[in-house]
Amino acid sequence: MSILRYIITLVVSIGTVSVATAQETSDSIHSHAFAVGIGSSHQLDTYLSPQNYSGLQINILRETIRMTRMVQRRISFQSIWQGAFSHSQNASQSATDWGGRISYDALWHYNWTPARNLRLMVGGGAGADAGFLYNSRGGNNPAQARLGADISASIMAIYKFKCLGLPVNIRYQANLPVLGFMFSPQFGQSYYEIGEGHLNNNICFTYPLNAFSLWQQITADIPLGKKFVLRVGYLCDIKQSHINHIKMHDRSHSFMIGFVRHFRLIGKSERDSKALIL
Repeated sequence: MSILRYIITLVVSIGTVSVATAQETSDSIHSHAFAVGIGSSHQLDTYLSPQNYSGLQINILRETIRMTRMVQRRISFQSIWQGAFSHSQNASQSATDWGGRISYDALWHYNWTPARNLRLMVGGGAGADAGFLYNSRGGNNPAQARLGADISASIMAIYKFKCLGLPVNIRYQANLPVLGFMFSPQFGQSYYEIGEGHLNNNICFTYPLNAFSLWQQITADIPLGKKFVLRVGYLCDIKQSHINHIKMHDRSHSFMIGFVRHFRLIGKSERDSKALIL
């Protein structure tokens, strides 16, 4: 169980470093965004069923971005909370999957502006997620637990332009987990056996060849009035693995809508407010 302690240590470290980064904030603008989305879900988990399931997924996304003092104020810090709930059925509609998960990612990006209205960002960070998948015809093993932690590479690009006289920000971001750990039973191993202490390589090392995942988002921020900024976008969230003789994939495509708010810290000058990221 020593690897499980590594996962717990990584999760605690993410929170600790995130708090420390918040204390290192130097610029006056913090960008906070909240969005909800609905879209399609495509799932497979051969621990529960050999069939593919398709249906709906609801996403809730909470995001914060701000600059830090690191590397002459060129490093930004981003935190992303995501919750998801899915309801899907097999092709014959004779069985149903219910799924849910919550995840957190802490990311740091190096920023530069190769053109006047273009900002490029590259970096990485760490994240953790937990969830479940329940199958209505699962028999003795009707549910599957999801628990993992990883280190990711991340890229982002933001382009600003005017449309009908309004300043619009277009952003693309992609996060790719490169190293991590995840929990997985062996094929046919029951959770009762695991609970009784009969462990069999249930905490597994992950990398793109055995657990390829990719999180992508495209958003457009459109100001409507002096204080309200509308956000619309597309979220593609792909998680898949082939571990312990179990194949799993969870792929969703969602339309997102929400709002963005920019906060200026008290006592900061107008010049500092130009550090706005989004």
